Amino acid sequence: MSRSLRVGSIAAIAALAIASLSACSAGNTAETLEIKPDNASATIGTDLLMNNIVVVTGDESSGEHTGPANVTVNISNTGALPAELQSIAVGNANAALADAAGAPLTGIVIPANGAVAIGGAGNPSARVPSVTVSVGGFVTTTFTFKNGQSVQAEASVSPNKGLYKGFGPTASPAAVPTKAASPATAGTATTPAPATGAATAPATGAATTPAAGATTPAGAATATGAATPAAGTH
Repeated sequence: MSRSLRVGSIAAIAALAIASLSACSAGNTAETLEIKPDNASATIGTDLLMNNIVVVTGDESSGEHTGPANVTVNISNTGALPAELQSIAVGNANAALADAAGAPLTGIVIPANGAVAIGGAGNPSARVPSVTVSVGGFVTTTFTFKNGQSVQAEASVSPNKGLYKGFGPTASPAAVPTKAASPATAGTATTPAPATGAATAPATGAATTPAAGATTPAGAATATGAATPAAGTH
């Protein structure tokens, strides 16, 4: 082989090697695979994979968080049968499962040869009412399925910022105080005041005294029952 041919072959091999390395580099990045870096994953058997496991707190950038938190995870099922996730625990605190509309769920079904994303708008949710975690650290998270299988992973703890903005827990609506019932609606009877100018009935047996200057009609009975003579009678 001539010197020029050998040089050309070496150059071609080098170019192919560089192209292959570039392709591998592009194909294995987190952006290409749509996998967020440094997130935990776990498997059960050969069918169930839990990927991108993150516990999302409030807006704290660092430090200890005590309060509600959400779990976000992608679960894929390559098996021929559906699998049902029954519970998620963060540390010793159990998460409440709910559908995309917020209705409580007893389990989340991962269809055969399918996948389910938990967390984020339009997806089922897993909310822990209260847990103490270190933002920026890790916490043991346990996934338990209906068939009794379970797996643990050290999930990263992220604030409700950046990539996970909108994945954190939202505040529960404040309760509306009950309006106190008024006396009228409570059933308490009220005595109406007498109308202005209304006559007040005399007590039983009480004598009625004519108003000053009033003339007693002839023959009218007095309080003692005696007849009053007519005017001019002797």
